[in-house]
Amino acid sequence: MVELARTVRFCIPLAASELPTVLAERHNTFAGWPSFTGLGAYYELEVRCRGRADGVTGYLMNISRIDDAVRVHAISIIAAAIRGEPERDPADVLRAIIAPLQAALDRTVSAVTWRLTPFFSITLEPDRMERALYRQHFSFAAAHRLHADELSEDRNREVFGKCNNRHGHGHNYVLAVEVSAPIIPVPPADGTAGFSLPALEKVVDETVIERFDHTNLNLDTEDFAGLIPSVEHIARVCHHLLAPRMGDLGCTLERVTVWETEKTSCSYPA
Repeated sequence: MVELARTVRFCIPLAASELPTVLAERHNTFAGWPSFTGLGAYYELEVRCRGRADGVTGYLMNISRIDDAVRVHAISIIAAAIRGEPERDPADVLRAIIAPLQAALDRTVSAVTWRLTPFFSITLEPDRMERALYRQHFSFAAAHRLHADELSEDRNREVFGKCNNRHGHGHNYVLAVEVSAPIIPVPPADGTAGFSLPALEKVVDETVIERFDHTNLNLDTEDFAGLIPSVEHIARVCHHLLAPRMGDLGCTLERVTVWETEKTSCSYPA
């Protein structure tokens, strides 16, 4: 079995009464097609398909089939929702997309992710249609030093290198929080019932960002007293701080990912 992922980028002009048909000319599918005309919305849909690759071609399917399925079946549903039902939960819109995509792609779709911004996305799996996975990103700046008291000075320098610098060093950490929640077609405007993104952002800000931003994790926080603030431990500590708060938000914490640099990240639980 293999899983093939394809991202389709597109723009929805808010003023247009109709979208261009899939047969119209396309000149920049890398940046997104349909392209912008006037004001509009830019989105990405990532479709994951699972199955067995063909023994002759090596294909699970031609990726142009995924492109066409999204453009023929999904974009019109999204366009109708953002023009006529802007208060609707995007996860409910995503749920309406699954069935036509499954029909067009031989029921191979295993997950669809809608990236509404570069930092916020919603994922839905066909076998768990009552709940969606919401993922939002945050950032905080902090300093730390990697040093184990149980090791000698020489051994610490050998294990941690420059990260063992006596005065520490800093990172602009990026934090991704993933939660699952029941889909409510039209969330309450005040966020008093069901899951809402603003409520999640408030809790993450109060619980993690304000706690760690512009601190020395070794010296200024109780959470890392006797605990080396490696990216692995930071991800685990953030998860443990956030998990008890999720019940009040109507969601379940699935995973926390922390990027120490663009090239290094850790997710907890794995």
